[in-house]
Amino acid sequence: MTQNESSAAHETARKPQGELRRGWTTGACATAATKAALTAVLTGEFPDPVTITLPKGETPAFALAVESLGDGWARAGIVKDAGDDPDVTHGATIIAQVALAKPGTGIVFRAGDGVGMVTLPGLPVAPGEPAINPVPRAMMTAEIEAQCATHDIATDVEVTISVPGGERIAEKTWNPRLGIVGGLSILGTTGVVHPFSCAAWIHSIHRGVDVARAAGLPHILGATGSTSEAAAQAIHRLPEIALIDMGDFAGGLLKYLRQHPVPRLTIAGGFAKLTKLAQGALDLHSARSQVDMAFLADVACELKLNQFANERIQDIRNRILAANTALQALEIAQQSGTDLADAIAVRARETALSALRGAPVDVEIILTDRQGAILAQAGFSGAGDGA
Repeated sequence: MTQNESSAAHETARKPQGELRRGWTTGACATAATKAALTAVLTGEFPDPVTITLPKGETPAFALAVESLGDGWARAGIVKDAGDDPDVTHGATIIAQVALAKPGTGIVFRAGDGVGMVTLPGLPVAPGEPAINPVPRAMMTAEIEAQCATHDIATDVEVTISVPGGERIAEKTWNPRLGIVGGLSILGTTGVVHPFSCAAWIHSIHRGVDVARAAGLPHILGATGSTSEAAAQAIHRLPEIALIDMGDFAGGLLKYLRQHPVPRLTIAGGFAKLTKLAQGALDLHSARSQVDMAFLADVACELKLNQFANERIQDIRNRILAANTALQALEIAQQSGTDLADAIAVRARETALSALRGAPVDVEIILTDRQGAILAQAGFSGAGDGA
């Protein structure tokens, strides 16, 4: 389960210069808040700062922003610091209310205000459970067990995690598409947020595929952005849980589908992004792959090899090589009557099929312009699929 806390921000944020400061996950903050609240229940005092142990042995300390103590319960809160990562949950207050429960109850996790509930299968947490991922649950459980052992009491504890404003923040995450309703997820596998990490996004792609597979969907759509997604949706009208926010991570989606196939996959994107896929790139981010004008020139000239004189073919090549953008190269090709978009769609599909390595997934490519008009389509119908 994931909300991909930083996905939307990563689209527009610019990476700062110099060494970047790490931050802490919602799971780490919830664990620290839980330890502080339980300590207050057992001793009458809040540890501030409160220190926890992360899965890899690190022992960060967290300052408390919320303290409240009652009869058999306590509440503690920590303001999440995501470091230099453009994380939508940065600055959110993660609150744990801990109460001693009836004997034999064990440790029970509840979703408070701003924390979502799981409603669909396919996620690491079952439907009907609070959206608190397994690692944060394990971290909180370890701290509870340690505190209860120190005070020689049974681990019958109810923990309610809340995030004020979390339902509004969750609208900026992938939770609604994954069937997580009412708020955010409590996440983290290491407790640490690494600035501008790709791991969270790719993890979200995987969970999206898991949800679609659990629902038995035969067709999913991975798009590089909202414009191409809308264009492809106008054709296929897929349910929302079939829409995978692929972004630049075509490889992250395709590699996961090798082992977790879905019968049909549509990849939709703009001409420049999918030109990179056609070139063989699986990471389509501008910092990690670039459009090769020589590649576009070669493709365009190959299409006209037996139709135009060598002089005209060379003129097309030179003009494309001098183009500033992929779209300008496309316009040059179109002016010569060259169907470059179709050729790129076919080659992008070939790259995708190669990445799948024989997995039983049929692939369709949809190329769009910046306004969402469809430039080319390859696959499913038989066009450009070698069928």
